[in-house]
Amino acid sequence: MHDISLALPRARWTSIVGPNGAGKSTLLKVLAGLLAHRGEVALLGQPLAGLRHRQRAQQLSWLGQNESSADDLTAYDVAMLGRLPHQAWLAPPSAADHAAVERALRATQAWDWRGRALGQLSGGERQRVLLARALAVEAQVLLMDEPLANLDPPHQTDWLLMVRGLVASGKTVVSVLHEISFALQADELVVMAQGRVTHQGACTDAGSHRALEEVFDQRIAIYPLAGQWVALPKI
Repeated sequence: MHDISLALPRARWTSIVGPNGAGKSTLLKVLAGLLAHRGEVALLGQPLAGLRHRQRAQQLSWLGQNESSADDLTAYDVAMLGRLPHQAWLAPPSAADHAAVERALRATQAWDWRGRALGQLSGGERQRVLLARALAVEAQVLLMDEPLANLDPPHQTDWLLMVRGLVASGKTVVSVLHEISFALQADELVVMAQGRVTHQGACTDAGSHRALEEVFDQRIAIYPLAGQWVALPKI
C-alpha cells in the first residue's frame, strides 16, 4: 500500500471497495493490527500498537475472509470464542458470556443449530456462525472482510439490517464488499486501486459514484432505484 491517510468516522458504516488486488483486505488487516506496517493506526483515539492485546480484542472485532475453525466445535462453542477477551485465564463462561452468545446467534439466525458441529453446516450457515462469533465480542468497532460470502439474498438483507442496527446503537462498522450495490447502502465509501485510496466520501455523493465508475473502468454505472443507489454492469 502507498500513502494511506484515512480517518474512519465513529458510529458510521464505512465500505471499502475496489477491483481485485486493490489492497482492500490488506488495509483491513492493517486496521485490525494483523499485519506489520509503517506509520500509525489509531483505534478510538489511541495508538493501536500501544493497546494491550486483551484491550484491543475487547474494542475491535474481526471477521476475516474464508476463515476457518475446528469443524468438531459446535456452533455455540465457536460463537463463545468471541467472548475470550472478556474472560479471565481458564475461567468458565459467565452468565453475561452466555447471554452475549445467545444474542449473537439469534441475530444471525443461527440459534436453532447451536448444538451442531461446524463441519456439518453449509457454507452459508458456517458464515452466519462466524459472524455470530464476531458479534459476541460486543466490540465498539467491527471489521468485516467479505461478510456476505456464501449468504443467500435474504440473509444478505438480514446482514444489512443488522449492520444498520449496530450503527444506530453507536457501533462502528468497516466492511470490504464486492457487492457494490450493498456497499452503496453504507454511510461512507472508501475506493481503492493499486494499493492507494483514490476517494473517500458519502455513498450518496455524485463524486463517490464517479469514483466507483472510474475505478471499474466505466464497466459499471450507478443509478437511483426505489430511493437507493444500485450498481449495474454496462453491457
